[in-house]
Amino acid sequence: MESFSAILTEALGLILAWDPDVIEIIVLSLRVTLSAVAAACLIGFPLGAVIGAFRFPLRTGVIVAMNTMMGLPPVVVGLLVYLMLSAAGPLGVLGLLYTPTAMVVAQTILVTPIVAALTRQVIEDLYNEYSEQFTSLGVGPFDRVRALLWDARYSLLTVALAGFGRAVAEVGAVIIVGGNINHVTRVMTTTIALETSKGNLQLALALGMILLTIAVIVNGLLMAIRGTAARAAYV
Repeated sequence: MESFSAILTEALGLILAWDPDVIEIIVLSLRVTLSAVAAACLIGFPLGAVIGAFRFPLRTGVIVAMNTMMGLPPVVVGLLVYLMLSAAGPLGVLGLLYTPTAMVVAQTILVTPIVAALTRQVIEDLYNEYSEQFTSLGVGPFDRVRALLWDARYSLLTVALAGFGRAVAEVGAVIIVGGNINHVTRVMTTTIALETSKGNLQLALALGMILLTIAVIVNGLLMAIRGTAARAAYV
């Protein structure tokens, strides 16, 4: 077995050489993840805002259910999506199983509860601060939600980036519904798992380093957004 330094050197070589296979895997990973996060935000932002801004029967139960869904086991989500999209499932006619679309669906289901729950907390805190002003001004329900979402835009960007971080590291669900097919559904996390089991540690390490770099960038963006939000609040 090669030494760690030799494996690291070859991994860096793959990255610096812009190996076509590595680039293809990275692009597909980002395309699937960004699509899932965008869909999760389209669902989670308004859902979380409505739950955070209004009081209604069974609201506590809805919040408990939403918070519970934040911890959905990825393999269970992958299994459920697989059953829905398989030939015997209700959506099998669409032929989406083992495609990037199926991976997007699985990741969206995993990320949406996280986005919705975090959004609910952000909006609820803002609503408690502005509720009396809304009442005195006679602001309608739709305008309240729109105003709260706009005022919380920096915090919601942080929520979206948190969802991205959750999605980009996902492996259990996407490998079930995507099948880890070369040049079709092979993303960074599933490739790392496969290549490690095959002993191709150079490619696995190269992708691991790229994944770690993405995580650092996401955390840097989170800090930058928080700083911008703090300065905006101060002004």
